[in-house]
Amino acid sequence: MFPVIFQFGDFTVHTYGFFVAVGVLAAILFARYEAGRVGVDPDRIVDLCFYLVIAAILGSRLFFVVLNLDYFLAAPLDIFKIWSGGLVFYGGFIAAFATALALMRAYRLPLGKTADIAALALPLGHFLGRLGCFSAGCCYGETCELPWAVSFAHPESLAPLHTPLHPTQLYSAAANLFIFLVLFAFRKRQRFAGQLLLFYLVLYGVLRSIIEIFRGDDRGAHIFNIFSVSQVLGLSVAFFSIVALVMIRRTMHKA
Repeated sequence: MFPVIFQFGDFTVHTYGFFVAVGVLAAILFARYEAGRVGVDPDRIVDLCFYLVIAAILGSRLFFVVLNLDYFLAAPLDIFKIWSGGLVFYGGFIAAFATALALMRAYRLPLGKTADIAALALPLGHFLGRLGCFSAGCCYGETCELPWAVSFAHPESLAPLHTPLHPTQLYSAAANLFIFLVLFAFRKRQRFAGQLLLFYLVLYGVLRSIIEIFRGDDRGAHIFNIFSVSQVLGLSVAFFSIVALVMIRRTMHKA
């Protein structure tokens, strides 16, 4: 809708970059607060977040580049234009997850509690980041004639112009806000450390896979010409998280 907040000479503040930055800040501040509540060193969590943000940005951009390889082979310098849009959540999640596993041992952070802190902070930051997607026009939906369809008119928008589309960016924002509120309400009733992360993976995997149905942007290769890569990842993660929840519950009942 509004890819640029303001421009002063050659200095431009892109709405996408602004919302991503606000989302990162909100997630870190909430993670710090939640760490103090559950007895984890807040300063260590902030240090961890710093490296995870870097890993997530690099991983999500790399995933986006791979999915749109033909375009970036023709315009390689555009790889570095992150502020204009083009981050894939699962790429960032995988990179951040691998980085977290390496650093949590060095920082002596408890795995389960740290995972639950991340499960709360992630959807909060992701919610705000998706508002940036909407502003930039990336991650747009298919054409539709629904009353809530949106049309992008700004010439710098990444979405097709003057075409009614599913506002999939807002669907994703709403899904992440819903996940955050559900986990926030449940967090004081969880039965074991790590439960919030598993719930998050189930909810996000299922909701993301549903929203993928309405996406209109290039989704890259499709598995069996049906499922996008994000759908396969989302449903796989949700399935294995459900299996883990069932196995842990059975183990707890036997104990």
